[in-house]
Amino acid sequence: MESAVERVTPGDGAPSASLVRTVAEILERGGLVALPTETVYGIAARADMPSALDALREAKGRPPDMGFTWHVGDASALERFPAISPMVRRLVRRYWPGPLTLVLPGVPEGLELVARDGWTGVRCPASTLCAGILAALKFPVVLSSANLHGAPPLCDADLVYRTLGQRLELIVDGGPTRLGESSCVLRIGPGHFELLRAGLFTYEQLRAVAGLRIGFVCTGNTCRSPMAEGYAKQVIGERLHVRPSQISRFGFEVSSMGLYARTGDPAAKNAIAIMKSEHVNISKHRARAAGSEDLQEFDRIYCMTQNHAAELKMSLPPGRADHVQLLDPDGRDIADPMGGDLARYRAAAEQIRACIAERANEWA
Repeated sequence: MESAVERVTPGDGAPSASLVRTVAEILERGGLVALPTETVYGIAARADMPSALDALREAKGRPPDMGFTWHVGDASALERFPAISPMVRRLVRRYWPGPLTLVLPGVPEGLELVARDGWTGVRCPASTLCAGILAALKFPVVLSSANLHGAPPLCDADLVYRTLGQRLELIVDGGPTRLGESSCVLRIGPGHFELLRAGLFTYEQLRAVAGLRIGFVCTGNTCRSPMAEGYAKQVIGERLHVRPSQISRFGFEVSSMGLYARTGDPAAKNAIAIMKSEHVNISKHRARAAGSEDLQEFDRIYCMTQNHAAELKMSLPPGRADHVQLLDPDGRDIADPMGGDLARYRAAAEQIRACIAERANEWA
């Protein structure tokens, strides 16, 4: 018996108002619609309707314990999560819309049925047609690849029709999909940076975009900048729920240097003592000089004084110094404690720690 599924071929570009209305009407009553993305065809279902999700599982033969991925029309939908980290925002700026699914901590309202263990998958497809439909809908929608569970995903509307047509009410035929493979899936959140499904992006690429290469600069790289480096590693580790030695898993590299450092000099004894009292070990630190070629490799460089920043910017090529700034967001210098007593080092350390705490809101 031939399927009664309707097929429409809207062409390239944004969807028409009539197509959006048709899709909305079907999904509102719990029906299923096949939509093209830039990766593969997906079967759309209303995310907040149990009967629709049951129909989607039955159509695919999908196990009931597997979650679904929320698909959105634009990145602004992320604001429905309880919190979005700077790392996620950097990934979204680089890769959305596109073939990257993010599994994030938190469950936005209306996604309770599709989340799993407090995590929700979300993607913004690059197909103008699909994204336009999703953005116009007034309820959340999941898309699951148009295939039977365990079979390869389908990249052509004819194959979708022959395989799943009797389960669908509508197939939006956008022609063969451009990429022809499923999206990359990355779980990112406290304690997690895991590539759950490989795709067009490698683990190394995603890590490099999510994290930051951060450098701290002072004069001799024995007092202020090593303390800043130690605090930064500690704070980033706390935010990521890992030890400071593990922050590289998330793409973070933190180091320090001095404009006039003598390579190999140890950290000042008072700096070591102050940091030890803060449970930060800088006893193995060795000074290094700030070379202009190395400086260009950093995403952010924080200087202890305005003079440091001015001198550093002069050493860099034109247009390559935007990442150099003062560590103190309020524009205050951090005085050099070199030669002073513990109280002087403690004052510098407290100012540095406060600045790091504020700056960390931009990092992780």
